Amino acid sequence: MTATDFIVAIELGSSKITGIAGKKLPDGSIQILAMASEKASGCIRKGVIYNIDKTTLSLTSIINKLESTLKASIGKVYIGMGGQSLRTIRNTEVRHLEEETKISQELIDSLEDSNRAAPIVGYQILGVAPQEYKVGNDLTDEPVGVQTDHIEARFLNIIARKNVRENIIQCCDLAHCQIAEDADDLIAPLALGDAVLTGSEKRSGCVLVDFGGDTTTVSVYKNNILRHLAVIPLGGNNITKDICSQQIEEEDAEALKIQFGQAYREPQEGEDENLTYTLEGKCSINAILLEEIIEARVNEILDNVLNQISLSGYENKLLAGAVITGGGANLKNMEEAFTKRTKIDKIRVAKDTQISLKGIEVKKDGSYTTLIALLAAGKENCCIILPEKKEQPQHIQETLFTEDGESAEEAKKQEERKRQEEKEAIIAKQKAEREAEKAAIEAERKRKAECEELIQEAVKLKTEEKYGDALKKLKKASDMNIPEKEEAIQVIEKEVKDLKEKNSITGKLANFFTKILDED
Repeated sequence: MTATDFIVAIELGSSKITGIAGKKLPDGSIQILAMASEKASGCIRKGVIYNIDKTTLSLTSIINKLESTLKASIGKVYIGMGGQSLRTIRNTEVRHLEEETKISQELIDSLEDSNRAAPIVGYQILGVAPQEYKVGNDLTDEPVGVQTDHIEARFLNIIARKNVRENIIQCCDLAHCQIAEDADDLIAPLALGDAVLTGSEKRSGCVLVDFGGDTTTVSVYKNNILRHLAVIPLGGNNITKDICSQQIEEEDAEALKIQFGQAYREPQEGEDENLTYTLEGKCSINAILLEEIIEARVNEILDNVLNQISLSGYENKLLAGAVITGGGANLKNMEEAFTKRTKIDKIRVAKDTQISLKGIEVKKDGSYTTLIALLAAGKENCCIILPEKKEQPQHIQETLFTEDGESAEEAKKQEERKRQEEKEAIIAKQKAEREAEKAAIEAERKRKAECEELIQEAVKLKTEEKYGDALKKLKKASDMNIPEKEEAIQVIEKEVKDLKEKNSITGKLANFFTKILDED
């Protein structure tokens, strides 16, 4: 049966690229309809696209496999931003108001716009996690409606190198698919946090550590707010390569790690120093040597994790402890190693998400948590409806030639090419409409920002008693015809005119005589 309503998510892992299609059910669960994967060697490094052509081929193959299972065409996908350069930086925007004013949503939007406009050389802001707002001397996360003459907005900007998003978009374009409209700023670690962590853990404070192949991602939460995010360029593959240094093939080294490896081992009295671990007919390694190699690399990764927790400034405020996930968390005794190295006693291993799954079975070993999280974050239907396909009569399908004497196989190929062209045309049209809509939204945002800038300049000129110049700025702002700014413009314009009249020669004389009369 052809599926017509589903969401498609793709995870760009360092070891493999995996795609999944699922349907959200009314009870909040997700029915898994199809899965497909391709090796990522040579195209993904440290969680980011390295080779455009190879990644495009992998994406195309995955989409074709999913379409074959779904018996439907995929027009858009959800892909999370991640990888080595992903991290957070703090920024503060301040507004000094001339007098006590009720904070409006427009002012908050203006602060957020100013924050997003802050230049970061070589990087771009993928997302923003607002922290608290300092209103006067108080901290609040809901400043709208509060009276103040000073507001300080604190933001946590999630940034990555500019080519991270650009390469993903380019690969999707070449694979004749587009990123879902609401997934432009879908950040993989944030989606993972929403899917894996409980409300209590986010509120009480915890660190989420995702042990991947080439990277380890550290996310710190407190009071339901993301406080710190960093991607460490070390993962399970580094352990495998360390084992390879003992003249062992990578495939065998991976098998030794999975079968015999331990993240932490208590030394035993009288242990056999000559004990070896053997892969039948392939290779062997001294047991103590293998454990020392693995433990040394695990300790290095955990030391980096601890450093990131310290940099967050919340190391003593994580009441819910640590939640660890990802394929690397399956290493034996990882919990013991984590506690010993970080001194965090409360640890939960998340081998699954908080989301109930039905349909095709998905391994619950932590390696698919990010993929399921991306699927859960999706909202748009990713199916693209093509014109109905005209089926040839059964007797013609079974022959070598059509009624016109053409090769039936060639006719079938032509029909498939036509369907692909129809799909590409629909996707191209949707993309053009979406880009036009985004351009219109961006233009309107810039207009509002320009209007707000004119208003702020007018306030400054009013303070400097340059009333004529202030009125000119306000006139320009008013001429932009932005309804939500009109009330603020009128209030400031009245204040400027009153001050201008009061400070004019006539106004000063009137004040002088009024003062004399009052004295009499």
